[in-house]
Amino acid sequence: MSQTRRPETIAAAHGVAADAAFGAVTPPIVLSSTFAFAGYDRPRAHDYSRGANPTRELLADAIAQLERGAAAIVLASGMAAVDLVLSRLRRDDLVIAPHDCYGGTYRLLAARRERGHFDVAFVDQNDDDALRAALARRPALVLIETPSNPLMRVVDIRALAAGAHAAGAKVAVDNTFLSPALQRPITLGADFVIHSTTKYLNGHSDVVGGAVVAADRAEAETLAAWANTIGVTGSPFDSYLTLRGLRTLFPRLLQQQANAAAIARFLVGRAEVSAVHYPGLASHPGHAIAKAQQSGFGAMLSFELAGGAEAARRFVESVEVFAFAESLGGVESLVAHPATMIHAGMGEEARRAAGIDDGLLRLSVGLEAEADLIAGLETGLAALGDPTPLTGAFDARSK
Repeated sequence: MSQTRRPETIAAAHGVAADAAFGAVTPPIVLSSTFAFAGYDRPRAHDYSRGANPTRELLADAIAQLERGAAAIVLASGMAAVDLVLSRLRRDDLVIAPHDCYGGTYRLLAARRERGHFDVAFVDQNDDDALRAALARRPALVLIETPSNPLMRVVDIRALAAGAHAAGAKVAVDNTFLSPALQRPITLGADFVIHSTTKYLNGHSDVVGGAVVAADRAEAETLAAWANTIGVTGSPFDSYLTLRGLRTLFPRLLQQQANAAAIARFLVGRAEVSAVHYPGLASHPGHAIAKAQQSGFGAMLSFELAGGAEAARRFVESVEVFAFAESLGGVESLVAHPATMIHAGMGEEARRAAGIDDGLLRLSVGLEAEADLIAGLETGLAALGDPTPLTGAFDARSK
């Protein structure tokens, strides 16, 4: 399929009716782990699925086209995607990472630093002085997460990429929160784009996967070879499911972000809520940058309850429609408590530095009716004024 086609068409139709064997409209899934050689010393395009698989390649091609990259590598998880980009680094290299990044990314970076694989500087990337000082150390890689997880801080990708390149660094952007439907970091100067395909690209909370898109084909080939070497490529069946989910990416996000915008407006007016973090609000500090580099504001938001941890406990035990669970980007709405869930592994000091307090809740807004979503939130907020103790453990300290 030509890259000149609109992204909505690429998502909906890449690989459709391209089956030469039977004329199947839906691309067949190739589950075989191994492929027959044509003869002695005559391998075909595929020999073993860890290194190359037709179904995985079809998904990789679609994601690469959507991100306007040279090629993509499909992996077993989003964390495998982050780690694959980090595999480029040497022992004395420096990574500049967001101080408020996803807890799993923070944990991975801290663990590899502890093991002496490379050095890491966690920096507030909206602090010009701190960023300038970090870039002066000549990093090898600048990792960007915009909007950040969970505080929805926005980074100017074009400006930071220019500064990073001037310092001799490569730039990788985690685009999981927005997907290529709403943001394309390679067009803004990024060298790599990272995805947890578990989230919006699949969109149905039934697959764990990841992807790395490279702006340069040679870089992509190097990463693909390493992914095969260490065995972190995605499975054919998961690739098939993710491609099926990708078909509806654009209409899903269109409705989900409409719901999210309505919820953000609703929460802003509530006395129980001390802050709402959603770049679509004109009051958000990153609103102008988001408007300039994104084609929408997405369906993720977070908000802070004035009552802290106890208010958060009461809310999640009473809210309706929103399931209390980790992950995001599915058709169903979820609420998470970062301090005890997705960012528990950061430690209290790092969470405090990032601004993640005990009253912060993160919402992944789904496709339910707007009125039902707001009514469900109303139920959760109403519980904050009820002095009756609630039962049930509020301890989701898992991943």
